[in-house]
Amino acid sequence: MDGEIRPEDVKAQLDDDDSLVVDIRNELAFERGHIPGSTNLPFQRLPSEVERVAGHDHVVTVCPHGKSSVQAARLIASYEGFDGTVESMAGGLTEWEWELERAEAAEEPGDAPF
Repeated sequence: MDGEIRPEDVKAQLDDDDSLVVDIRNELAFERGHIPGSTNLPFQRLPSEVERVAGHDHVVTVCPHGKSSVQAARLIASYEGFDGTVESMAGGLTEWEWELERAEAAEEPGDAPF
């Protein structure tokens, strides 16, 4: 793992084609609200599907509070087929100050993204 990255730096990098934001929450939480353009790869599936991130130069892991994403970043960094940079978003989605993208079916009043 290469450390943590601030949410504002993640926001600035969203247009970078080589960066991949990996949201490690379950599918339902992801559908309710996620960073635009991020990919959902739930933590429990990460060990068996880590090769999905291997082709990217920069990976940012995201979770609700920035704790589990540190573990996910370490797991990705330890993967033999990954040679890029991997960082955890500091503070998780609780520190994300911008609008979240939602799946159309999950847009119900009162739904929380976490």
